[in-house]
Amino acid sequence: MLVADGGLATELEARGHDLSDPLWSARLLMDAPEEITAAHLSFFRAGAVIATTASYQASFDGFAARGIDRADAERLMRKSVELAQAARAEMAGDGRERWVAASVGPYGAALADGSEYRGRYGLSVGELVAWHRPRVEVLVDAAPDVLALETVPDIDEAEALMTVVSGMGVPAWLTYSIDGERTRAGQPLAEAFAVARDVPEVVAVGVNCCAPSDVPRAIAVAREITGKPVIVYPNSGEGWDAQRRSWEGASRYVAGEARQWVAAGARIVGGCCRVRPADITEIAQVAVD
Repeated sequence: MLVADGGLATELEARGHDLSDPLWSARLLMDAPEEITAAHLSFFRAGAVIATTASYQASFDGFAARGIDRADAERLMRKSVELAQAARAEMAGDGRERWVAASVGPYGAALADGSEYRGRYGLSVGELVAWHRPRVEVLVDAAPDVLALETVPDIDEAEALMTVVSGMGVPAWLTYSIDGERTRAGQPLAEAFAVARDVPEVVAVGVNCCAPSDVPRAIAVAREITGKPVIVYPNSGEGWDAQRRSWEGASRYVAGEARQWVAAGARIVGGCCRVRPADITEIAQVAVD
């Protein structure tokens, strides 16, 4: 079992940063890059061996809306990978192997209106390919260990991402955001995971930013349909209010449940929004038990 990190944006907020900006954590690539490295370090020190970059909400459209030209947008996207790599280098003395995952968030994340929790953007697969490909190429150029195609809400976007990563020569994982046994757009998980089954670049499949209670069934379906290693990193179980841009409700994340997820077949376990380093420490203990 490998331990992934937790909610990067959550940790940055805990460090005193207001992420209500449409760029979310990507804003700090400009304003406080050292804080991103510090957040990565907090998860590494907690026991994570995978750092997911601050590029989830980074897009050419989003940066352009802030007056940032294409060249500088590319520089900031590459910087997201470099900051995680710098954190890994700072931990190199303990001899543990660690990986940097370049976050590729869904198109809906760039809209900053909660669309990533609905999908069905009204764009064709071809249009989604054209939107995703340029930024994925920039992230690949920064030499991450893996691409994190994450929080994908529907099959159309997954198909587009499969087209983008095919032939790039960089391994990727594909994780859906789900509600029960369906994608956020309402499609059966079996159909969703089948999209990645025959794509050699995809080395793991699973779910993220979903309720912890949805994880066990997703693991079973992912294993049955793809035969690939399974990665899971749910959020705290709280609900996201896109209009208020805040989380509501009580946390239902119990790190000890990671034992059940591993027993069910998960090979990479971490957390998403609202999951802190202390939670990752508990998950890391599962890995050594």
